[in-house]
Amino acid sequence: MSRHAAQLGKASSVSNASNVLDVRDGPVLSIEHLRVTFATDSGDVKAVDDVSLTVAAGEVVAIVGESGSGKTVTAKTILGLLPETAISSGAVLISGNNVITVTPAHLRQIRGQEVAMVFQEASTALNPVFTVGWQIAEGLRAHAPHGKRVSRKEARARAIEALSKVGIPDPQKRVDYYPHQFSGGQKQRVVIAAALALNPGLIVADEPTTALDVTVQAEILELLRDCRDIFGTSIVLITHNMGVVADLADRVVVMYQGDVVEEAEVATLFATPQQEYTKKLLAAVPRLGRNSASAGLTERAHQEAEVLVEAKDLVIEYPGRLGSPGFRAVDRVNFTISAGEVSGMVGESGSGKTTIGRAIAGLNRTTGGSLRVLGYEMLNFKERTFRPLRKDIGFVFQDPAASFNPQLTIGECVAEPIVIHEQRSPAEVDKRVAELLEAVQLPRAYAERYPHELSGGQRQRASLARALALNPKLLIADEPTSALDVSVQAKVLELFKEIQAEFGFAALFISHDLAVVDILSQWVGVLYKGQLVEQGIGSQVMGSPTHDYTKRLIASLPVPDPAEQAKRREAHQALLRG
Repeated sequence: MSRHAAQLGKASSVSNASNVLDVRDGPVLSIEHLRVTFATDSGDVKAVDDVSLTVAAGEVVAIVGESGSGKTVTAKTILGLLPETAISSGAVLISGNNVITVTPAHLRQIRGQEVAMVFQEASTALNPVFTVGWQIAEGLRAHAPHGKRVSRKEARARAIEALSKVGIPDPQKRVDYYPHQFSGGQKQRVVIAAALALNPGLIVADEPTTALDVTVQAEILELLRDCRDIFGTSIVLITHNMGVVADLADRVVVMYQGDVVEEAEVATLFATPQQEYTKKLLAAVPRLGRNSASAGLTERAHQEAEVLVEAKDLVIEYPGRLGSPGFRAVDRVNFTISAGEVSGMVGESGSGKTTIGRAIAGLNRTTGGSLRVLGYEMLNFKERTFRPLRKDIGFVFQDPAASFNPQLTIGECVAEPIVIHEQRSPAEVDKRVAELLEAVQLPRAYAERYPHELSGGQRQRASLARALALNPKLLIADEPTSALDVSVQAKVLELFKEIQAEFGFAALFISHDLAVVDILSQWVGVLYKGQLVEQGIGSQVMGSPTHDYTKRLIASLPVPDPAEQAKRREAHQALLRG
């Protein structure tokens, strides 16, 4: 009998949002007085300081906190995945074995059999040159019980079984597919399948839905819920998304600067948080219905404002290769962006929202219809004639770490547009950079730092400063807060609102996070498979959607309230069945 089957009886006493755990079974995981420090050239850095927690059979424990809180370090300690520079003390007990002190051979057996990990980014967790079936089978062979050999036929059969468990369609065929042949959500399912292959009693899921659209996120959360309810698997969930916590967790551990500052049942924590840090964390969570951005905006006011961007039957296609048909990413889309307004564009991956944003900035070519940007027609545009307009368009990229040149200082990165488009003396450029950094609430001294020396939130502020360097009339922000903690995200969003009000530029804010768009945008468009299925005043679209896809998108968004989220989940499942 598998461990999952044996634990199924234990899981039967566990209810969804408020589990009543049978303490006689004992914890699946017990962390006792864990301390982790990292040795660096400038001295030891303490990452985890005297952390103790337990996880019972069939329980989902969420560990939350902002970057640097120690939550991911704690998670990696559970599987013995810390680098050699880490110094650990205390105990991490799984099935009576202390992961910190066991031999490498014993640790290899614990991994997979007793505990497995679901990594944050499935695309980097999977090897692109091997089929997913081979990779699942390799895990089976690497972590098989001592002295037991797993045949190729058995490994393939178990890989197919694991893919079937996580809902991959046609697993007998797709077991031979490579990672690039799966969508983002399916790749995450494959990673979960690999984790389940050896029936571990505990899964550690590190930000398993961060990069996913809300509809795909809902599917992955349902899958993890099935792991708990059907197989009795315990889960340690590492996340900064409090909506995900409300949707899935039974108990919550809040960490701050390496310490556990609060621990409680999920309903209790959300209803009556005790610590100030927890209260601030919950207050920073963006929620639908808090939008004041569209207050006072009318359809007529939107139409009468100066139009900076106008799309009429816009088509953007990518050509096929070797005679294969091309792909239509944007299909006959119509919209306008008016002066001084923030227009939001939402939709899941592949909907065409980023393609449209890049086309407005002249980074993608349009292939049909019309797209006029600041009075200039982008269909068959010539770079030589469009270049003078580039200074009027700012762009904030999703990942500033990737968009900044790591060999340039922050000051040099922010100054780059000024140097290219304006004739200014070095002293004038330095003065302008200092002004921009102060505008985004970064000290002037940060101009001398390199991108890797800034936190994620600080880099995103610097990216915003660079986008504003030339006082643009139009700013395009492509998922600028998707990778940020909720507290940092809240600060960046508030900063964006303040700067937009001060400078008065128009903006296209692209995101798959509906609550973020709801906070900022006066006008919202909803994209689905390249088509604009709904658009209008933000509060109306988010509050009273008319298109079925918009309704499904909003229903998929987890809210930071366990009781309310349980109702929304039931309504969403009913909507899917209907």
